[in-house]
Order: sequence, then structure tokens, then C-alpha cells
Amino acid sequence: MGGRPAQEEIPADGEERSLHPHTPDPRAVRSGTADPLLVDADVAGAVGQVLADGLGERVAAARAIDPVFARDIAERAAGFTLGGGKRTRSQFLWWALRACGGGTTGEAAYAALRLAAALELVQTCALVHDDVMDGSHLRRGGPTVHADVETQYASHVAGRRPAAGEPFGKAAAILVGDLALVWADDTVAATRLPPGTSRDVRGIWQAMRTEMVAGQYLDLHGQVTGSRSVVRAVRAACLKSALYSVERPLAIGAALAGADESTVRALRSAGRCAGIAFQLRDDLLGAFGDSSSTGKPSGEDIREGKPTYLAAVAWRRADSAGDQRAAAVLRRAACGEGLRDADVEEVRGVLEATGARAVVEAKIARLAARSEEHLAAASPLDEPGRRRLLALFHRAAGLPPPAGTVRSRDRGGARLSGRPRAATAGGAR
Repeated sequence: MGGRPAQEEIPADGEERSLHPHTPDPRAVRSGTADPLLVDADVAGAVGQVLADGLGERVAAARAIDPVFARDIAERAAGFTLGGGKRTRSQFLWWALRACGGGTTGEAAYAALRLAAALELVQTCALVHDDVMDGSHLRRGGPTVHADVETQYASHVAGRRPAAGEPFGKAAAILVGDLALVWADDTVAATRLPPGTSRDVRGIWQAMRTEMVAGQYLDLHGQVTGSRSVVRAVRAACLKSALYSVERPLAIGAALAGADESTVRALRSAGRCAGIAFQLRDDLLGAFGDSSSTGKPSGEDIREGKPTYLAAVAWRRADSAGDQRAAAVLRRAACGEGLRDADVEEVRGVLEATGARAVVEAKIARLAARSEEHLAAASPLDEPGRRRLLALFHRAAGLPPPAGTVRSRDRGGARLSGRPRAATAGGAR
């Protein structure tokens, strides 16, 4: 891949395209091979093609097992995966591969797209299960999977056990998430990897799955114990989001390209910083986000009493200042039950007044800067790929694009209430 002009547009692949339906180039992916340059032009579309082909076969196989299972579980797993999200993890994998000089043959490019598709299936599992655990009823502007199942079977449970629909819907959604994870593992197992890369790639994949579960548990543990620890909040953010959303996809892409150990290490460090920034931005959106653009209820994290880094900083600053009123508001919010809209606004006011929001914004900026430093420390990378990664880091952190790039077709992303529109990372994932 040759150089490109300093001001060439770097499109936000997948962000707008996945949220606004488009027709991917059918030449990008064809029966076991992919055109690397066409994939470069539309990573999200190419991954979507691989997903559509593979999931069509999966759903057909499910119908052969049982039509009800296929309709209620398999089709929901496939539909959720195909129906939204920014393909963030796919793009980190692809551009790490390209930055390290990989994906130059049709077979290597196709293998990378299959692994990217597997990451999207893991994301389906994570989000569907997360919605069940949080009791959320809105995702991407529509009903969550368990809420959708409850609605479907509402007439069947009427007159039977009270609230029978809710546990049934949640149980079905757990199976939807489980099936997505099974499909993800099957996809990885059946992928023909470039020579000499299998051990590293599969090792990263195995570690990523366990880390994701650990992060989800720390999130739940923090809620039930009422954790106020800043250190614990960062640890949960790292495991729940940073590793599997950014660091591990980067490592998989680099491993597929056969990158040396020092390059992989530098990319992982860059990815960890960008990934934590990604989760901290998501925390801000969970407290201040506009539901019309996040696709989730406004102030959802506040209503659920989530032990986020944002909340932990607010606790620490309220305690240090001896602010009893702020502490009382945060204490009520930590219970996560029965909060009215006015209560949510009061918590938001405390997050602002204690300076917690500003602290988190500053930390995001520092993490983004560190991710850029780590990226610069990697052995010479292919320049177009490096610039794409840098743009992705900034987007993950919800920051404006770096100098030398222009984000065209940017329709804004998720918005934070009370502040002007900015490049943000959360919203419909």
C-alpha cells in the first residue's frame, strides 16, 4: 500500500455505514477469498458480508434441528449481530493487520474477516447477556432481546404464573447469547489461518473470552457490594471493555500479520489505553447520554447504580471535600432503585459539581495521548494503516479526529446532554 496525501479523508468505516444501511461492494468477499483493497474501502461492509453468509448457514442448520428453536433463538442471534453496531472490534483487527503489513493475499484477508466476524458474535453474546443482567429494556433504539421475547409470548403466559413472561424472556435471551458465543468459537475453529500464526491467534482468543467474563463479573460484584474504589473501577473497565474491545482485536490482527513481539507489545499497550478511554467515554454516555442517539435509556448507569469510574471519582471528591449533600445523593443513587427523572438530574448535578465529569474527560484525553505514544513506539508500521489506527483511537475515546485526517460523513454519533455535539464513542454498539 502506498502513501496518501496528508489531508486525505479517513472515512469512519462502520460507524455511519453500519447504523445507516448501505450496499457493500459484492466483489469484496467471494467464496473463501477477499480483495484487500476493497475491504480497506469498507471494512464494516466486508465483515457484514461474511457474517451474512455464515449466519445464513447457521440459521438453516438450526431450522433442521427445530423450527421453533430456529425462529426464537437462532434468528434472534443472527438478527442482532447483523442489525447494528459500529464493527469497532472488526476495524481494530483489520487495521492492525494492515498496519503490520498483513492481509495482502485474498486468503489472508478472508481469514481476518472471519475472525472479525467472530468478534462481532462475541459482542452479541456480551450485549445480550449484559442487558439481561442489567434488566435493560432498550438497546439500539429498540427492545432488548429478552424484552422482545417477553412481548412475543405475553399472551401465552397471561393467566398463568404471575410475571412468568419476564423470567422466560431472560432465560431465552441467555440462550441467544450462548448460541452467539458457540458460533463465534466455531468460526474461529474452522478458519484457515496463515502459516505460523495459529498458536498465537488462538491463545489470544482464549484469553479474551475469559477476560470478558471476568470483567462482567467485576461489574456485577461492584454493584452488589457498593464499591467506591477508583482502582477497582478501572480494573473492571479494563477487563470488561478495554481488552476485548480494543487490545485483543489489535493483537489478533498483528498476530495474523506475523508481527514481531515488540510490535505486538506496543500495539497492545496502545490498545489498552484507548480501550480504557473507550469505556470511560461509555461511562459518561451512560450518565449524560442523549437516548435519541445512544439508543439506550437516558441516565441508565445512574438508574442502575453502576460502580463506574465516574461514580468512584465523584465519591472520592465528595469525601475529600466533606460534601455531605453530594455524598447523600450518591448514596441514594448507589441503591439503583426507584430513581425518578428528578433524582437522575440531581445525580448529574453532583457529578458536575464535584468535578468528576471534568476529571474523567481529562483522563480520557491523557489515555488517548498515551495510546498515540505507544503507537508511535511500534516498529515502523504501514503509514495508511497507522493513520487509520490513530483515527480509531481518537474515535473510541470520543475525541475529535487527529491532525491530518478529515472525518467526512460523520453524522455525529451519540450525544452528551448539556454539552455541544462532539465525536463520541458510545451509543448503539
